[in-house]
Amino acid sequence: MVGGIRNRNFKGPARSTLALLAFIAACFGAALAGSAFTTPSVPEWYDSLIKPSFTPPNWLFGPVWSVLYLAMAIAGWLVWRQRESSATLPLMLFAGQLVLNVLWSILFFGLQAPGIALVEILTLWVAIFATLLSFWRISKIAGWLFVPYLVWVSFATILNLEIWRLNS
Repeated sequence: MVGGIRNRNFKGPARSTLALLAFIAACFGAALAGSAFTTPSVPEWYDSLIKPSFTPPNWLFGPVWSVLYLAMAIAGWLVWRQRESSATLPLMLFAGQLVLNVLWSILFFGLQAPGIALVEILTLWVAIFATLLSFWRISKIAGWLFVPYLVWVSFATILNLEIWRLNS
């Protein structure tokens, strides 16, 4: 109560900022979890694979994923801010695709199984697309923020396919 009038926005900005930080932490936590399986395998296994000519240099993956994880976090936060009951499913899809994102690193790098990872990344692609569509219905900006992620995972799917094919 402020001057006898209840101020509904008193904690709003702080709560919103904390929520944004939580989405950023969740996304970069997923990145950290995924990189725990990626980093040890890159020098020994990944570098020894036959890769297609369109494979990006290793140094590019970190910056690209950093931008994508930040965009994902902002998109999730924008949907969360709507606080609509219709945001529950989109946020569940968001969490699900984040788990699938980490799982791909475990399968591809940790288990060194590009074939299994290919099946998983196709599932991830569907989850990202479903999340994008559900976000779009709530916030066009959130939907657009997922487009680069979908494009990158589309490219990663082709790369995964070719690595599997070339090394089978």
